[in-house]
Amino acid sequence: MSAPGPTGAHHPSLLLVDDDATLRERLARAFRERGWDVTTAGDYDAALAAARRESPEYAVVDLRMPGRSGLELLRDLLAVDASTRIVVLTGYGSIATTVDAIRLGAVNYLPKPADVDDLLAAFARVSGEPSVAVPESFEAPSLARAEWEHINRVLADSGGNISEAARKLGIHRRSLQRKLQKYPPSR
Repeated sequence: MSAPGPTGAHHPSLLLVDDDATLRERLARAFRERGWDVTTAGDYDAALAAARRESPEYAVVDLRMPGRSGLELLRDLLAVDASTRIVVLTGYGSIATTVDAIRLGAVNYLPKPADVDDLLAAFARVSGEPSVAVPESFEAPSLARAEWEHINRVLADSGGNISEAARKLGIHRRSLQRKLQKYPPSR
């Protein structure tokens, strides 16, 4: 697999998967302007079909989409071609999902909003080691953020089953659904 960016006649291939059509097409256009061969998809099924037709060298996968999740897609894209370098992009980042994405094989994990330069930097890692930015100084999360992280970890451990996660957390299912609809609290 070549380094990101056009070199000579080679145009790196990218599969861009996001259910937000505006964001997906904006990013696709920016990558194409930089010489990339881009295929787009709006959901799990379309993305997997595209990957099976022509395995991409790189992929950007949204974490939360209708139907099957970006983590499931990440796992299945790597089953199609283990050499695909995948960056997970999400507006609902948490420590739990970051760990899951890296464990499943993502090379990086970026919060939205991210632009094409952010994505190119995420792919630029030559070593192939997972990349998670580590702050120079540790700032303890707020109680609300710690609660949000815990809820998402329990939900992930429950396989996304809200009723099971609510039982494990000792709260009503509807209360959990309301908490999950909110954006994550800032640190």
